[in-house]
Amino acid sequence: MATEFSVREIPFSRAGAWFGLSPVVGLARYAQDVHVVSHRNGMHAVLSLTPARPVEIIAEPAVLTWRSGESQIRAVFASPDTLRISGSGLGMRIAAAERTLTPFTGTYFFAEPSGGAVFTSYETGHRFRLTVLSGQAEHVGAEELATADRAVVLGEEPWEVVIEEITTALPPFRSSTGFTDAVSAAREAFGRFTDAVAPARAPAAELACYVIWSATVDPAGFVTRPAVLMSKHWMNKVWSWDHCFNALALAPGAPELAWHQFQVVFDHQDPHGALPDSITHSEVLRNFVKPPVHGWTLSRLRERLPGGLPDPALAYRQLSEWTAFWLDHRRAPGRRLPYYEHGNDSGWDNSTVFAADRLVESADLAAFLVLQMKELAVLATELGDTAPWAERADEMLAALLEELWDGDRFVSRGVVSGELRATASLLDLMPVVLGEHLPREIFDRLCQGVAEHLTSVGPATELPSSPYYEADGYWRGPVWAPATVLIEDGLRRGGAVELAGEVSARFRATCEKSGFAENFDALTGQGLRDRAYTWTASAYLLLSGGDTAAAAGTSAPAS
Repeated sequence: MATEFSVREIPFSRAGAWFGLSPVVGLARYAQDVHVVSHRNGMHAVLSLTPARPVEIIAEPAVLTWRSGESQIRAVFASPDTLRISGSGLGMRIAAAERTLTPFTGTYFFAEPSGGAVFTSYETGHRFRLTVLSGQAEHVGAEELATADRAVVLGEEPWEVVIEEITTALPPFRSSTGFTDAVSAAREAFGRFTDAVAPARAPAAELACYVIWSATVDPAGFVTRPAVLMSKHWMNKVWSWDHCFNALALAPGAPELAWHQFQVVFDHQDPHGALPDSITHSEVLRNFVKPPVHGWTLSRLRERLPGGLPDPALAYRQLSEWTAFWLDHRRAPGRRLPYYEHGNDSGWDNSTVFAADRLVESADLAAFLVLQMKELAVLATELGDTAPWAERADEMLAALLEELWDGDRFVSRGVVSGELRATASLLDLMPVVLGEHLPREIFDRLCQGVAEHLTSVGPATELPSSPYYEADGYWRGPVWAPATVLIEDGLRRGGAVELAGEVSARFRATCEKSGFAENFDALTGQGLRDRAYTWTASAYLLLSGGDTAAAAGTSAPAS
């Protein structure tokens, strides 16, 4: 039986598509009916799909079904830009999603002389053409503007329509296959992806694969490669560290797609070596950066990609420039340690580490750069470069231990105030990612700290006993996927295998119970905020042994 899911939690889409079907039409905003939602130029509900009477909605990877007794409507993506919808005994109203106040915004609807109906979306910059393949349809409000009701109405007699996302023009729709064939093809495409990426089939592996597969988009706008968005809900971007976790999960089974994930952000590396905060179809944001986890990622990709890194020389140049950004532009004069300018730079936006100071020398940042320079040393040796990356890594590690280890724990330093501060944030324990590179007594103390943060759900980002702990406090309590993966890896490499296994098992059990949410209540395990996060799904696959995928080096296409 195919995996079923709630379309209120996970959008119905497919790899390559820039739109999906969901009642989620904005930031934590839910409509009563399923909508066609575009992710070009932001997130925009374009069309509402309203059955003629109350229905049960059943979502599975290949087909979305509205059911009322023996009557039903089914939808399938025949291709990334083509959605086919078929009804039998149940009508549907396909309408412009919102009424607008002016003739120049919203969705304009007109009937083509060739017989199609076109909804032109001002906000997305694209058109959605609806063609009736069989049955009867009524056009309501064609060529009306502003507050007019604009729709195509289908009755109860058997019918089928196709909705295509187009730019300016496209020949009339023609298909040599039927609706059932389109469902079979979609099912087979997803099956190939899942077989390659998660052959071990952990309990929630198929759903994790669907979250990743369905959130993948084809190159368009500033997205220069096939890319896995964080979500096809409102978090519809690629941030400059989430792409790393998605790349790692995909690496063994879909190596080409995995390498695209790693590179898609580096395509926008600036002349100073900095990576953007995020990219999406129509914008590249640079007001923040994200933590330099990319050296750690490359070391893992080296192991997971069949045949190793595809282009070590390119990776070496990119990683060198990214490291130089931190060493040259994010160290205060005379200081040895780099700093974050804001919690957003760390990825832990509101962590208590940044409660008193915004510019902070934090232990996690130095730890990531140590690993990054160690990976650069490996690459330099392979490429015959003589840059002293190993020595620089040792110098950074020495500075970290001398300046931010107080004998019992890691602390942070405010760049402006100069004050050292200890917090109850898990962020202060993230140097555990250094694993085998830490002195044993320091590693053991970090293990104790991780154990103190570990709830039945996973590692809480703020100690539950802290006065700053909040159940839904973003980085002040909830359990997050990236921190969990980094901690588990550091623990395991450092020899704390039993604790690493416990961290992994508890997080995986949480995903199996609560899905792939942005984060989880650290005490109850409830999934919080967006429930279709790809880095959470990727973390689940990583921790479930997804690295056993594609031992023979087979590659899974995105679509």
